[in-house]
Amino acid sequence: MIPIRASLLCLVAAFCCAEPPREPVYGPELEGFEYAFPVQRFAFTSQGEALRMAYLDVAPEKPNGRTVVLLHGKNFTAGTWEATIRVLAKAGYRVVAPDQIGFGKSTKPAHYQYSFQELARNTRALLASLGVKKAAFVAHSTGGMLAVRYALMFPAEVDQLVLVNPIGLEDWKAEGVPSLSVDQWYQRERGVTAQRIRAYEQATYYAGQWRPEFEAPVTMLAGLFRGPGRERVAWNSALIYDMIFTQPVFYEFGKVAVPTLLLIGQKDTTAIGKDAAPPEVAARIGHYPELGRRAAKLIPGARLVEFPALGHAPQYQDPEAFHRELLKGLAGVAFRPTHADAADPGR
Repeated sequence: MIPIRASLLCLVAAFCCAEPPREPVYGPELEGFEYAFPVQRFAFTSQGEALRMAYLDVAPEKPNGRTVVLLHGKNFTAGTWEATIRVLAKAGYRVVAPDQIGFGKSTKPAHYQYSFQELARNTRALLASLGVKKAAFVAHSTGGMLAVRYALMFPAEVDQLVLVNPIGLEDWKAEGVPSLSVDQWYQRERGVTAQRIRAYEQATYYAGQWRPEFEAPVTMLAGLFRGPGRERVAWNSALIYDMIFTQPVFYEFGKVAVPTLLLIGQKDTTAIGKDAAPPEVAARIGHYPELGRRAAKLIPGARLVEFPALGHAPQYQDPEAFHRELLKGLAGVAFRPTHADAADPGR
């Protein structure tokens, strides 16, 4: 029999020598991280680069003739829309959810001039390849800036905008946030860790709260930044931040000509570059109760739904309340199908 003291020493030694749990590492196109639905890829050329846009195309249970396009935010992907996709498909909507170039399972090009116009054209080319001629766009965070630009460029192809805590409801540069160079953004992005992402999202997105269901996007993003393509991932992220900061859509809200629903969590404090801003500037930006109400006045005919206790991602914090308002808002818009839609009610 081994003496108890010796047994304890062996256990302590084994514990001390054991390797800590390894954090997940994902490839540059999120290889190793699985989405809940089959991932397809749209191959095309843009700016002389051969690119692949990953996307989900989920059929409705009982088609109602409408398509919803889901546009993800900066720290999210098509895969993080899982719960919303299930709700929409069950309600009869065909759902298309792309990963924009530079995000998720899509190409991270070595050289690309990012603009919301270019991302809109890429998305339009994807939808054309799928036979989608008109759709409702449900867009979160950075996706909201893209959706507004899309609606301004191609209004006849958008039957509705649903903007979920979109960023770009103010012009941070005009408010006094100092400009960062792409190289400065790149150095910041090279330091991305799970701990940094979690701390930022807890403070900014969720008003100090943290729950297990908030963890999946953090694990996904951190694994991408620690993977073998991390330098390319960080470079694309820097270019995207520069796009967000320098290409406001705020000044064109009055030109939006499609029905618009704003779903705004009131606890959100997101403002790009706020941590680099002087204290007096940081104090006056990112106030979503004010920003949402102003946007609702600027966008012709917009309707605003506020979630008093929720933050930047209401679809995660309170899925039931969020999806109830989303379905109600989608159902409240009269939809005139195109000829192709009428011929194929599954579109």
